[in-house]
Amino acid sequence: MTFTLAIVGRPNVGKSTLFNRLVGRKLALVDDQPGVTRDLREGDAKLFDMRFTVIDTAGLEEVTDDSLQGRMRRLTERAVDMADICLFLIDGRMGVTPTDEVFADILRRRGAKVILGVNKAEGKAGDGGAIEAWSLGLGEPVRMSAEHGEGMDDLYHILRPLAADFVERAVADAPVVDVDVSDEEAEEEADLEAHKPTLAKPLQIAVIGRPNAGKSTLINKILGFDRLLTGPEAGITRDAISVRTEWLGTPTRIFDTAGMRKKARISDKLEKLSVADGIRAVRFAEVVVVLLDVEIPFEVQDLRIADFAETEGRAVVVAVNKWDLEDEKQEKLAELKEMFERLLPQLRGAPMITVSAKTGRGLDRLHAAILKAHDVWNRRITTARLNTWLGAMTEAHPPPAPGGRRIKLRYMTQVKTRPPGFIVMCSHPDMMPESYKRYLVNGLRDHFDMPGTPIRITFRGQGDKNPYRERKFHTPSRLRKHMASKDPDQKW
Repeated sequence: MTFTLAIVGRPNVGKSTLFNRLVGRKLALVDDQPGVTRDLREGDAKLFDMRFTVIDTAGLEEVTDDSLQGRMRRLTERAVDMADICLFLIDGRMGVTPTDEVFADILRRRGAKVILGVNKAEGKAGDGGAIEAWSLGLGEPVRMSAEHGEGMDDLYHILRPLAADFVERAVADAPVVDVDVSDEEAEEEADLEAHKPTLAKPLQIAVIGRPNAGKSTLINKILGFDRLLTGPEAGITRDAISVRTEWLGTPTRIFDTAGMRKKARISDKLEKLSVADGIRAVRFAEVVVVLLDVEIPFEVQDLRIADFAETEGRAVVVAVNKWDLEDEKQEKLAELKEMFERLLPQLRGAPMITVSAKTGRGLDRLHAAILKAHDVWNRRITTARLNTWLGAMTEAHPPPAPGGRRIKLRYMTQVKTRPPGFIVMCSHPDMMPESYKRYLVNGLRDHFDMPGTPIRITFRGQGDKNPYRERKFHTPSRLRKHMASKDPDQKW
């Protein structure tokens, strides 16, 4: 049994730096400017021999309206309610501010178990702030430096007894086990267990798209509650946030990513970090959902994003959001299909689903399309079937003969999945034109029912496989004399 620790405090006191220190990786974006973190980010933390869940939160602001800062504050307050323990950080170099006093009072009124941490307290620079921290009335402050790893042992000694309390409580609330049952009951339970579905590894899904396409709203609708920060402003999401859920019976891990604008328009350092974090999430994912805005679909940036997902070798599903705002649905759907086939030929056959993140319409079809795309992405075809198909394809359309030298396709085999990868052994592989490669890829999609998934084909030359080319034979002396008498000029 573990516990949950939420790191809270004003902006720019080092919450994300401490989060990265506890999880052992640079997951959260860190920058000198305040207010970088906006969403709640969870991670598996390790502090010596202790394991727990840590939550990085947005900086607390003295705002209670429906502005962006107000919504961020409500999300942080929700994290305080979710957590077992709160680590309230202040800046040791700045000392206690009036805002710190306000939030300390909020934490006391909420009845949360609070540990007071004084960050940036390395050396003598944090002495004054550590002394002032006593005035908050939250107990003895822990001096630490998240940047340099100082004070982690003190934090461990404070967390350790609190963690033991949670374990004892969990044991007391645990269900009764090792109960004697009769033979009849045992047979009935065995039948039930045999028909239970096994819990598979979570399906990794990344949702990508341009800013304000509705990615966070879509994930909130899948989760069933407002877990991610949303709003009318474009570019709210900065970190690539991963959340775990069970979506229609499927264990799932969904990555929400920052909106990706054109590279030429990205000048801010923080936006560059956000886009890089989203790209990293795509590389972790198995299925990528490219989310489009129905009002401005298939813009140049949308095409680049979809092509990037295909280049990375991920199963791709295209989802068109805000479908509830469209009046002429049939005409618009026909137009979208035509644009999809024309502008994204490399994803020919990939599913395109119309959804509404606001109302939840179409999410069941999106779930089915993701499962099918994942199944195709993992598909394996036997070598016998591949070579039968290859023979029919070459008979219907023989390979070209550049320079009068016919390219011969000898055999084909699948060497990998996720995505499907094939090797074709042939003569003159360096002369194989790209058009014939596309012909084989499209044939694979049609014949083996692999729509949309990236397919990799590599042409490889066999070379001369004659095992006797470099081998020297010993000719018997009588045979040498006989051959020499027939041909005196030849040396035997």
